[in-house]
Amino acid sequence: MVQIAPSILAADFADLGGAIRLVESAGAEVIHVDVMDGHFVPNITMGPPVVASIRKVTSLPLDVHLMIEDPDAYIQPFADAGADWISVHVETCPHLDRTLQLIRSCGAKPGVVLNPATSLSTLDEALRLVEYVLIMTVNPGFGGQRFLPYTLEKVQRLRKVIQHKALSARIEVDGGVSLENVPDLVRSGANILVVGSQVFGDPDPAAAVKKLKALAERCAVDSHSLA
Repeated sequence: MVQIAPSILAADFADLGGAIRLVESAGAEVIHVDVMDGHFVPNITMGPPVVASIRKVTSLPLDVHLMIEDPDAYIQPFADAGADWISVHVETCPHLDRTLQLIRSCGAKPGVVLNPATSLSTLDEALRLVEYVLIMTVNPGFGGQRFLPYTLEKVQRLRKVIQHKALSARIEVDGGVSLENVPDLVRSGANILVVGSQVFGDPDPAAAVKKLKALAERCAVDSHSLA
């Protein structure tokens, strides 16, 4: 079924532990951690020490999204800090096979990320190596951006490719995910929804998680029935 993955980039860093406990108690299944280096994307966020701190307050999988120029140098430190899933951008990996194998050798689930304008064809040889594909539905670097509608068709095409190749990779989406577009995303094939502002920008983040989870599950059931 569909998993809700709140992005802590949108949370109150003055009480990060409290924010994570709140969304976990509301039914969130994954905690999404955006790592930015100020080079590949125009922002700087957090490193392995923050992940290590988060690891102490939750048993949920930590989904670490590396938006950095040299991911290979940081995969082991993030895995050691407690990352369960680690995803890297195809745009930053000249030796993607090697990078994905490194992630797996460190004990984490490997994922690959595509920016909105990056073609799915870049995954032709790597799709079988990953546990999940993260489709960026905004240009990475900042939270609170508007969803790019054309990425919906990209999710649909990726789902068809995965099914055609009989692979088990899941599809994650990140950027501008809201109650308004969750139905279309789920029906298109997304099964991990990264949600930032829609959760932590709500006066009641727990209630927001519950609404998103209920909506996603209902849409997933409807899509399965239609199939």
